[in-house]
Amino acid sequence: MVPTRQISLGLAALAALAACKPAEMPGASEGRKLYVENCAMCHGPAGQGDGPFARGLNPAPKDLTLIRVRNDGAFPRARVLSTLDGYTRVDLPGEGMPEFGELLRGDLVPVDVGDGKPTPTPRKLAALLEYLESIQQ
Repeated sequence: MVPTRQISLGLAALAALAACKPAEMPGASEGRKLYVENCAMCHGPAGQGDGPFARGLNPAPKDLTLIRVRNDGAFPRARVLSTLDGYTRVDLPGEGMPEFGELLRGDLVPVDVGDGKPTPTPRKLAALLEYLESIQQ
């Protein structure tokens, strides 16, 4: 007969393994919701840099539908992700993007930024990256 303590430890180990299963990758629709909540006020509803706050900003928000065009037909996933997560942020008042700390919280998902190596990335940032890639011209 197996002692109750060993059964409890075994069940706890199984629960921990189940929690480690890979999370489902976020999609562009999840990213669109985050875009509307966090980006559209400056970058506009379609990502063309014409949001209601754009007029007063210097530099003006970029047209996010032209990221691929500005990069010779390639979508620079690593650079876009670095901009979204604040790694390349400008810290001068009134310049650059604001910090969106909430986007850095939560579950991590593996994201390939182009080097073939999955990088653990907050799910919300991964979703926003997917959405931005989906709106490219």
